[in-house]
Amino acid sequence: MSEDHMKSLHGRSGNEAGIYCFMDAVAREAEEYALDHTSPLSELLEEVEDFTLTKTPYPSMLTGRVEGRFLQLVTQLSGARQIVEIGTFTGYSALAMAEALPESGKILTIDNNAGHAKIAQEFFDRSASGFKIDLRLGEALEILKTLPDAETDLVFIDADKRNYGAYYEESMRILRNGGLILADNALWYGRIFDPKDEDSRAMADFNELVKADKMAEKLFLTIRDGIYLIRKRVNVE
Repeated sequence: MSEDHMKSLHGRSGNEAGIYCFMDAVAREAEEYALDHTSPLSELLEEVEDFTLTKTPYPSMLTGRVEGRFLQLVTQLSGARQIVEIGTFTGYSALAMAEALPESGKILTIDNNAGHAKIAQEFFDRSASGFKIDLRLGEALEILKTLPDAETDLVFIDADKRNYGAYYEESMRILRNGGLILADNALWYGRIFDPKDEDSRAMADFNELVKADKMAEKLFLTIRDGIYLIRKRVNVE
């Protein structure tokens, strides 16, 4: 979720903006119900959530409990060992996945914002699962290009929207056959249906890119602001 877009959402007061600005089309009651019926996460993740909602200028960039638990379950069910995350923010999603990884699992998380990276690393250092996380500060595309082909099990994309297409292409390269991509904000507040700005057009184009890719099996999920779940095919007919 881009910081420029967050600025347009923060006319709301307090934590409400961070909790309820995911999608105007989704009823508040549905979000509350989903939250109430989802298992709580660790105390440290609750602390990350509280810190992000109360002490950062863009709290709605937080992944949150429902999506955090979804990431954990996908990590566990897929048997992932090597994960790449594009977009760290305050470290919530990386920590959530790290807690679900086996002892030998590793996450490379990438962010180009030094302030965000500092906050995230402080939380990683306090976590019993923090040793599984390698945080790299820099431009994601440059770092992705240094990674080997077909050795990653899972990629989580949640960074600047205008580069989603490029992130996708590199993610498919580094993924093993049968590996997964989770792309956040695929609905982009419903603005993909009538895109009028560059970020919205980029997300709409990204969704069409995935839809047309014969190397991808895909499922578009309407969790929160939309998650595109993509599996790299083992065989292509």
